[in-house]
Amino acid sequence: MLIFQEQKITISLLERLLAGAFGKEQMPKFRKKPVVIEAVKWTGYNLREIINFTGRHPSAEKWTWSEYEQVVRNKGLKIFTLEGSHLASVGDWIIKGIYGEFYPCKSDIFKKTYEPVED
Repeated sequence: MLIFQEQKITISLLERLLAGAFGKEQMPKFRKKPVVIEAVKWTGYNLREIINFTGRHPSAEKWTWSEYEQVVRNKGLKIFTLEGSHLASVGDWIIKGIYGEFYPCKSDIFKKTYEPVED
């Protein structure tokens, strides 16, 4: 047995670790299941379309519509996801997930991941 950073490591474990470090051991691969989603691209000028899509978060109810538009112009568009709030950048796609949740997706990732669906 070898002592490695105060831990006992067997030769076979060390060989597996080294094989992984040099690319001999491959990680399992997965393909995304085909799923149809709804999405709207944030242009910076289509706030009403985004809010019609996502709904207005209760935290924004304290403002009038014009005040809310000003807040978004000054602080950015917050999308409330299952993991918390995320700022959407102009050009991001706002996606409705399979559980009805919303989240922003960068345009380049969106283009690589999704394609238009013909009805």
